[in-house]
Amino acid sequence: MGQHGRLSAWYFWYFAFIGAFLPYFALYLQSIGLSAGRIAVLMSLGQFMRLLAPLLWSWLADSGGRRVRIVVASTAASLASFSVVFLTQDFVGLLIGMAILHFFWSASLPLVEALTLGHLAANPERYGRIRLWGSVGFIITVMGVGLLLDAAPIRSQLWVSWALLLGTLISALTLTEAKGHAGQVAGPIIEVLRQRKVVFLLAAGLFMTAAHGALYVFYSIHLVAQGYDKTLVGLLWTLGVVAEILVFLLMPRISLRVSMRQILLACFALAVLRFLLIGWAVEYIGVLVVAQLLHGASFGAHHAATMAALQRWFVAGQQARAQALYGSVAYGAGGLGGALLAGALWDSAGAGITFSAASVLALIGLILVWRGVPGDSAAAAVR
Repeated sequence: MGQHGRLSAWYFWYFAFIGAFLPYFALYLQSIGLSAGRIAVLMSLGQFMRLLAPLLWSWLADSGGRRVRIVVASTAASLASFSVVFLTQDFVGLLIGMAILHFFWSASLPLVEALTLGHLAANPERYGRIRLWGSVGFIITVMGVGLLLDAAPIRSQLWVSWALLLGTLISALTLTEAKGHAGQVAGPIIEVLRQRKVVFLLAAGLFMTAAHGALYVFYSIHLVAQGYDKTLVGLLWTLGVVAEILVFLLMPRISLRVSMRQILLACFALAVLRFLLIGWAVEYIGVLVVAQLLHGASFGAHHAATMAALQRWFVAGQQARAQALYGSVAYGAGGLGGALLAGALWDSAGAGITFSAASVLALIGLILVWRGVPGDSAAAAVR
């Protein structure tokens, strides 16, 4: 298996774990009697740890070409710390265990994103065809665990998640450093970060991820409360990721005709619509199908366009730091803020208001792209 195949396998295992964990762990926490606020806190720990931890890991990686070693070590620590779920159901114990898990887990993705772009070198358009295997892994586990939980105790979700973490660790052991990166040190990135287009792109990413906070914490709970079974919940999650895969495959072709700015504007506009539909029309399965198909825009196209822009705007030796900074700003600050906002609104205001707030966050992101991302960052930034 070539390096592209090994990277594809790593994405598969990494997102397979997320497919087992993200949609269903909140249901497990609900089953042991935790409140919506405490569930939101535990589910937002990943975003909290992504505020600062990836910057530490990426600085170490960019300063010495140790990306693969850090990915392996951090994944092993993630596997060990996740085991706390088998030892306690106490909120404080889970809080400590999940905090340690996410501190180490947050290291992996930005480093492998930078590693992948390094291996692709002059062919960044191939990124989507490697990254889509993560979506495939997510689909398999979100469907499989949904079917499993309709027939087995909710606790079985924990064992599946642990096994998938083990698979991620084994896959990480097969990765190698990109040629020309080992030992390469680039200068400070502050000059690039001061550019208006970079500031506005990062800020827009923060609001897009914050808008997804209600989805990632409460979507499954929202659907189950409306009477949908867990198999159908898994199908709806899967549908969103299928749309994401199609976007990754089509992105090189789309970018030949549409600028990055236009792609991002469309992503944010469709995100506004998506969260309104989920919040106010959950009883209509056809509407939910449309809303999940929009995940191809609100996540897939937005992510691909942003990754390509970062690859274009930062030099090779700055890529791990650029990816980690984006992860800290968007997935850390944005994800944490969005999850906690959803947790604060859920019990007091209800699902409709919570998802409407998500739409407002996406609208703010739309305004930021409109005002700050230039039209000259066109197709070349996405191809």
